[in-house]
Amino acid sequence: MKRINVKGTSGSGKSTFAAELARRLGLPYVELDALHHGPNWSEPTDEEFRARVREAMDAAPGGWVIDGNYEAKLGDTVIGAADTIVWLDLPLGLKLRRLWQRTSSRIRDDVELWSGNKESWRSAVFGWESLFVWMLRGHFRHRREWPRRYGADPRFVRLRSVEEARRWLDTTF
Repeated sequence: MKRINVKGTSGSGKSTFAAELARRLGLPYVELDALHHGPNWSEPTDEEFRARVREAMDAAPGGWVIDGNYEAKLGDTVIGAADTIVWLDLPLGLKLRRLWQRTSSRIRDDVELWSGNKESWRSAVFGWESLFVWMLRGHFRHRREWPRRYGADPRFVRLRSVEEARRWLDTTF
């Protein structure tokens, strides 16, 4: 395993998991959110985003661990190049708790994320595009679509609990 895409919704732990996986493998860790979110939460065009991601992948010819989804914008850019696809399909309640704790501490501690952006209660909780609504929609969409899309793919690893994810990391690496 040298080119791994870690997938999941907000709160699934994909960034933490991917960073640990990259550390264990001695590979660069690439966070798609960092390449996607510009100042004031601006978004690149699909072409610009694909170019940024390809550049990050090309900068790591020995392999990489990339966390994130973004298939609508990236198409097959990451999935097509990955030799392993790990889906952190954790229980909804756990992801909601984690997302609440993470978001609360980021807002309370005024944490800067990518390109000077910071979370707010308004963007996290209110509206159709809020972080929590986005996570809920993704949770159900992924559970509906991803087993059909990736289930027969030999590169696909579906981890359904924190313990299963830890065990996979410990026994695989």
